[in-house]
Amino acid sequence: MENVATSPIKNSNRIKDLINSFGPGIMMATAAVGGSHLVSSTKAGAIYGWQLAVVILLVNLFKYPFFRAGIQYTMGTGKSLVEGYSLMGRGYLWVYTGLTIVASIVSTAALLMFSASLLSYFSPFEVSITVNAGIILAICLAILFAGQYRALDTISKVIMITLVIATVCAVIVAFGNGAVAPADYQSPTIWDIASIGFIVIMMGWMPGPIEVSSITSMWLKNQRTQKNVTEQEALFDFNVGYIGTALLAVVFLALGALVLNGSGQELAKSGIGFSHQLVSLYASTIGEWSRYLIAVIAFFCIFGSTITVIDGYARVLSEAQLLLQKKSLDQPKYHNNWMGVIGVAGMVVLLFFTAQLITMLNFAMILAFITTPIFAVLNYRLIVSANLKGRLALTPRMKALSWIGLVYLFGFLAVFIWWKWIM
Repeated sequence: MENVATSPIKNSNRIKDLINSFGPGIMMATAAVGGSHLVSSTKAGAIYGWQLAVVILLVNLFKYPFFRAGIQYTMGTGKSLVEGYSLMGRGYLWVYTGLTIVASIVSTAALLMFSASLLSYFSPFEVSITVNAGIILAICLAILFAGQYRALDTISKVIMITLVIATVCAVIVAFGNGAVAPADYQSPTIWDIASIGFIVIMMGWMPGPIEVSSITSMWLKNQRTQKNVTEQEALFDFNVGYIGTALLAVVFLALGALVLNGSGQELAKSGIGFSHQLVSLYASTIGEWSRYLIAVIAFFCIFGSTITVIDGYARVLSEAQLLLQKKSLDQPKYHNNWMGVIGVAGMVVLLFFTAQLITMLNFAMILAFITTPIFAVLNYRLIVSANLKGRLALTPRMKALSWIGLVYLFGFLAVFIWWKWIM
């Protein structure tokens, strides 16, 4: 009788433990949603309707093993992926560090610019994008320097829950209203050569650059220093964040397809214009009453991406620096230094591209797309060499998916190189 009576309590505690274990996976989702979802997915639906829904799901599926590698490797070895790259050879670590420095600065600059343009939505008087970006950067650094992982963990969960609820509600209302496109409207075809550039840009940050797997690995490593995390909890957290992000990308595409596709509206290219257009997209669907509520949600979505990107890239770069210099890894000042460097460098880049939000985001996404196969190979080699056991082992099914993913990623890269520089 006692076992039967306590069983529901044990199950309840187990569910509570799983929810409390949410951290790195949800933070990864927060970092991913900003550029790839609000920008690329919405734009994909606006231009091509539903045609790219399958492509979005496929790229998320084929990148899955390489993102999952960050969880597998850290839980199985106690080391981060960055440490794994170092064990493979200093040359690999140098390549990783160089690519990550470029990605961190460009991504931070783009996200600062986007969040600053959204912040201007609330300004009663005109304030320059650079001033708003400086304010946002100062707030991000203050939060990270003061609370670091715990504050970031809490912020990520709140932002993701709010964003998911608002976006799903908007899509439900849009479905009820029906598509705005005329019955005889034909979207541009994705099979046109001219579409390759857009598809590549979208795939680059879908759900995010693969080097984000090393950031997730670092967040998990940090989480394990604060509490015990089981293999099941770590994989559950990752799967919820990753699968949820993939589905949310389709939801954003649906919003663009239902409200913008065939409407005759042209997507704005300026930072302020594009951010205001996104807010208007929600407001026209849910109702004008929601305009400022949606503006707040959109701002915090990009703000969440900005703060997680700054923290995450600083973590992996500080560890890479310490490994290259053969120093002890437990030195928080290096993490703080890199947060400052990334933030300042991002602001410097932003000063020269104030009016080029979409151009900068596109550059960041193309860079991510080009480097994706490289990081995918590195992650796959680490998982194979680690010889993991149990839940973390590389199953035949996951190995097959990894190989299909590599063929897919390198194949698309070859097509892009042909289209961009040879054709």
